[in-house]
Amino acid sequence: MTSVPRTVRWLLPVVLLVAWMGIGGTLGPYAGKLGEVSTNDQAAFLPRSAESTKALAERQAFRRGETVPAVVVWTAARGPVTDAQRDAATAALASLAGTEGVTGQPSPAVRSRDGRALEGVLQLRPDLGRQVQEVVDRISATAGRVPGTTAHVAGPAASQADLGDAFAGIDGLLLLVAFGVVLVILLLVYRAVLLPLVIIAGSVLSLGLAAGVVYVLADHGTVRVDGQVQGILSILVIGAATDYALLLSARFREELAGRGDRFAAMRAALGRSAGAIVASAATVALGLLALLASDLTNNRALGPVGAVGIVCAVASSLTFLPAVLLLLGPAAYWPARPRPAREGGRGVWQRVAALVDRAPRRVWAVALAVLAACAAFSPALTARGVPLDEIFVHRAPSVTAQRVLGEHFPGGSGNPAVVVTAADRLPQVTRVAERTAGVSSAAAVTASGRPGQGVPLVAGGKALLEVTLRDAADSDAAKATVERLRRAVHAVPGADALVGGYTAQQVDTQATAERDRTLVVPVVLAIILLILAALLRSALLPLLLVATVALNFAATLGVSALVFPHVFGFSATDASVPLYGFVFLVALGVDYNIFLMTRVREETLRYGTRQGVLRGLTATGGVITSAGVVLAATFAALGVIPLAFLVQIAFIVAFGVLLDTLLVRSLLVPALVRDIGPRVWWPGAAARCAEAGGTPQGPAAGAAAPRECQTT
Repeated sequence: MTSVPRTVRWLLPVVLLVAWMGIGGTLGPYAGKLGEVSTNDQAAFLPRSAESTKALAERQAFRRGETVPAVVVWTAARGPVTDAQRDAATAALASLAGTEGVTGQPSPAVRSRDGRALEGVLQLRPDLGRQVQEVVDRISATAGRVPGTTAHVAGPAASQADLGDAFAGIDGLLLLVAFGVVLVILLLVYRAVLLPLVIIAGSVLSLGLAAGVVYVLADHGTVRVDGQVQGILSILVIGAATDYALLLSARFREELAGRGDRFAAMRAALGRSAGAIVASAATVALGLLALLASDLTNNRALGPVGAVGIVCAVASSLTFLPAVLLLLGPAAYWPARPRPAREGGRGVWQRVAALVDRAPRRVWAVALAVLAACAAFSPALTARGVPLDEIFVHRAPSVTAQRVLGEHFPGGSGNPAVVVTAADRLPQVTRVAERTAGVSSAAAVTASGRPGQGVPLVAGGKALLEVTLRDAADSDAAKATVERLRRAVHAVPGADALVGGYTAQQVDTQATAERDRTLVVPVVLAIILLILAALLRSALLPLLLVATVALNFAATLGVSALVFPHVFGFSATDASVPLYGFVFLVALGVDYNIFLMTRVREETLRYGTRQGVLRGLTATGGVITSAGVVLAATFAALGVIPLAFLVQIAFIVAFGVLLDTLLVRSLLVPALVRDIGPRVWWPGAAARCAEAGGTPQGPAAGAAAPRECQTT
């Protein structure tokens, strides 16, 4: 860089810094505005081609299909409910007609068979968004005025209100916890004042840029965003931006100590780490984009949203961070000073490298045995969907209400199955549905909004049938009933019947998630293999790396199968969790192997495989471990959102990243490469260099190797 005028060398980082400040000031506020273009209506994230989705589309022709039911249930404090209490409950429901958010005529209060509870239904507008919480609170307050009873609000409207409440902290609490954890870890590990603040600033700016881009895409309907996708985006960007920043800042410190001149040091640091950073970002971004092959709309939403976040993270790490480090120079690491690494030191990673060098076969055999033992429990992880009473980590009002409703009314009350059928076949379909095992009742939806009371509602030659199931809508028994119901109504000639509703959606979601795993997993593995082969110029090593991270994923699932029921109390796992866990763990796990193996390859070209492994592990051990701890901590921050899905994702990714960082990348991979030797680089130039330079040790090996091996 000596040929570049001094003014230009200083001007470029200043321009980059000003540009990023402008981006932060313009787009930063969008990180808190994503909720304006997000939806927590789970119907918007159903499988695109599933029967329940088609049934939902058919229901749009009916006015009732455009509402969200709120089910009010009253229980008497003592004995059976009285006629006076029933009349008061009906009057309370009637008083809510026409109020903000409520549409149509409320049903009268109906007494349960045991006589100890009342039930009534209100229809709410589907476009309430965050206002649904206010409407549900008003319903609860009005219903609570019935003397001698306790009122609860259940049904889809209550669930939406609780989801909105759960995601309320996603713009504040989640980000505060994530940034706080990252800052504390960086301060403890690097013991520098400015560097952690610079890295945090880069993460904030990359998140602001990502949020701005995603906001525009969501506002134009290009992508769908819900609270889960929004939370994962924030954590993914913070974790990835921090990881890339740690890798570059560590290499800059190393080069600065050896060269002295900050501009030459940054040129070398970028030249030797940018390839690894871009390749690592590509594995995650393309792995996420592979979710576009999914038939689940929320998976498809996460793909491009997550990829946008990764691109913004790598852009910040390769432009904003170098600019600030150039301007600060050695002061970025104050009060420490960049110093050359001492040969033959006895630090932690020198001792780890010595252990790998001394007994590589024993090290990889023990590591492999530990992972295999954990992976043996992975089949016990059931991904059949989280029950309604476990969706929220803490007891939510809608869950309590649904439990009370199920104690006094058929288990499917409040969440009936819905059959869309040809109107002229409605009587036959009704009889078939009533005779289906597991069905409590079946009644046509009428113009009055009260099933079975009045003339059936017909639109476009179609009619609606509400089928109340005997078992709770989220139970395995209810899912089996829906499958029997589908077979029964499909057999009615000319009915063209479709079965939808909550339980049918769960059945379709589970089936689609299983299909997605068989499709997306091979695509992700193929993408990662191609990137690794291009980066490492080897055929064997990419297969080895992918196999180790896949085993790490299986081991993580095995541990999760033990932890979820016995520690967290989850009886089942969300259907999408295994696929999300696979994409994040495999892509992020390969990240750390890329960081390690690109440095090992660089050293191998000069010193041979044995010294390449030892030097690469020693040089990258500290920074990669720090990056792994930071990423695990940021994903663990998702646990502050009280939803089972996010808690499960948080544990799987956090534990898996730590396992990968501390066992797979630190011991298993280096030991395997050390044991296999130069053949691991076949057929690339590194194999020839390793053969040529593998026997001599130290700098002399570089002179003994062919010319192509003396450049890094």
